[in-house]
Amino acid sequence: MEDSPENSLDHMAHRPYPLPTRPWRMKQRWNDLLFAHYPIPPSQMAPLIPTGLELDTFDGQAWLGVVPFWMDQVENRTIGDSTLSIPTTRIFSELNLRTYVRSPRTGLCGIYFFSLDCSSPLAVIGARTLFHLPYYFADINRTPSITIPDQTHYVSRRQLTSSNPRFEATFRPTGPVTLSTPGSLAAFLTERYCLFTTFRNCVLRGDIHHLPWPLQSAEADIRTDELPQAHNLTLPHDTPPILHFSSSLDVYIWSLQPDL
Repeated sequence: MEDSPENSLDHMAHRPYPLPTRPWRMKQRWNDLLFAHYPIPPSQMAPLIPTGLELDTFDGQAWLGVVPFWMDQVENRTIGDSTLSIPTTRIFSELNLRTYVRSPRTGLCGIYFFSLDCSSPLAVIGARTLFHLPYYFADINRTPSITIPDQTHYVSRRQLTSSNPRFEATFRPTGPVTLSTPGSLAAFLTERYCLFTTFRNCVLRGDIHHLPWPLQSAEADIRTDELPQAHNLTLPHDTPPILHFSSSLDVYIWSLQPDL
């Protein structure tokens, strides 16, 4: 399924709410994503959500997502439709730990990040400064398999923190590309069009736009995952993660605004 920056802004019917009227700030292409999602009791997750946001649950469960991927074609908007790529931030790997929240003010549902580990130090500094997101520098090695199509070996270790959590997994898609059914768990976990963060006790929202996720079923051997524990979360011992894979998606990102 093709998705290009030139045509995705012409497709709005799948969005739960309209695009912002102001210009987008950045565009990126996200590649070889593994979505590994775990059900978490709301009682465990709720105390970690900042004041001004509420957990968004599905069938009474909160969900924790561990999402390794890499991005390229990272461009920042300058004047008009002109864009600029900053050295060392055009291509890099990233590993996200996230859950899903709802704004009681606007009713909008989006992503809340516990952490975003990133292989580009400059991208970490920029995201922390401009988007007030919990980015961390990490040593990340992403190795595509030579013998198994679309298989990736992904290893990450956070740097410059007290715990430096590690993550290691091998994953690949196992089925055809499909779009999630509205109202399904897959749609709940992936079709998100904004993120929330906080700064100086103020809830901020960053809008996102992309075409519907082209998802595939996946298999993964997750050997090490110390991210949840580093953020006071415990994975269920007897429940395997729900896995999805997506090969590529173009994304537009808007600058933050108060969640009003």
